[in-house]
Amino acid sequence: MDHAVEKYFRRARKSAIASYVPPPELARIEQSIGLKGHVARAMPLFMTLRDNEGKPLATAMLPPSAKARSAIVSIVVGAGNSDPYPEYEESIKALGRHFGLSLEAEDCFPYRR
Repeated sequence: MDHAVEKYFRRARKSAIASYVPPPELARIEQSIGLKGHVARAMPLFMTLRDNEGKPLATAMLPPSAKARSAIVSIVVGAGNSDPYPEYEESIKALGRHFGLSLEAEDCFPYRR
């Protein structure tokens, strides 16, 4: 979609990997066994809203859990870092309701700030 969300994804993944501490009781060869699960729990959720034909409309970065909501700012952008809210606000709000989040444009579209 030609936007900056990939940069956030790479940064979040790198941070999640760096924060992994394997259980000390695991043998050295087994220490990465829990890494995949840790990364899934520690990283924000990255989602793309699509139309009925699969065309991407907007990409969202959301906190992975209720506990992480204060630490991770939700971001929603359209193609080329455009504002998706004028056209897709109802779909974005439905996504927010699904996750128990308020995805208001003034809070989530980073280029309006």
